[in-house]
Amino acid sequence: MIETQDLKKHFQIGRGQTLHAVDGVSLKIQENEILGLVGESGSGKSTFGKALIGLHPLTAGSTIYNGEILPRKFTAADHLKYSKELQMIFQDPYSSLNPRMTVLDIVGEGLLIRGEVSRNDVKDQVAVWLGKVGLNADHMSRYPHEFSGGQRQRIGIARAMIIQPRFVVCDEPISALDVSVQAQVVNLLEELKHDLGLTMLFIAHDLSMVRYVSDRMAVMYLGSLVESGPSDAVFFHPQHPYTQLLVESNPEPDPASERLRRHIPIAGEITSPINLGPGCRFADRCPKVMSQCRTVTPKTTFIADNHTVNCHLFEST
Repeated sequence: MIETQDLKKHFQIGRGQTLHAVDGVSLKIQENEILGLVGESGSGKSTFGKALIGLHPLTAGSTIYNGEILPRKFTAADHLKYSKELQMIFQDPYSSLNPRMTVLDIVGEGLLIRGEVSRNDVKDQVAVWLGKVGLNADHMSRYPHEFSGGQRQRIGIARAMIIQPRFVVCDEPISALDVSVQAQVVNLLEELKHDLGLTMLFIAHDLSMVRYVSDRMAVMYLGSLVESGPSDAVFFHPQHPYTQLLVESNPEPDPASERLRRHIPIAGEITSPINLGPGCRFADRCPKVMSQCRTVTPKTTFIADNHTVNCHLFEST
């Protein structure tokens, strides 16, 4: 359904400095598939998701949606054209909702802009979708400041889903929710996938949740893709050194097993994304680093069906 080819998003921050937020990511997401995207904070996951649906203009590369190349920089007309197809659930429930609008206006705005339903019908649909995300119809007259962070996140989910898009970028959609509500939202996303044929990019830090939700998993580090494949294959049989360390840092649900487990923290801090040169982005922290890792950018290597890794360790195998 949607594909990126060598997608890059750089930001000019002055004095000849360039921040490489996303640096040459190529991914394919099939129709009715959930692709989980994981990685440390600062790896470029959210920027990639926004660039994917036109919220950030592309620096280079391209995005293809249903065989059509999307504009590198969206105009207002482009946003209106594709808003029925492409939507996003934003990470920050505090800054993504207009504080001067009621919940009715926030959630129903997309329907009104498209002019496809009357004001009364919008109210009915908003009530239905608030119920689906665990809120009450009585909440429609309230403003965002009257809700908790978790409730605001649910409002954001209802806003994205009410127009029933075909593809949704879910940027940490459950991070602000209680555990019981997380399960409710995840189950809702699963229902939408089956009922509406929904396709999703699911961005999160919780590897266990991503493995449960997604069909395939992709791992990003410092703007680059390091590994992708079926969720179980990436989670239980990680190949890239970074993915291995990331999986090992994921806590065990059993407290007894967690206490006995050997923890190997990732050494050092994530490298600055400013004015990056060639080479593997993980070289400075990798326990298996080789001399060529610092000077030559690794290529994508298939190690199994639909399982790829970007690492010099596999290029000769």
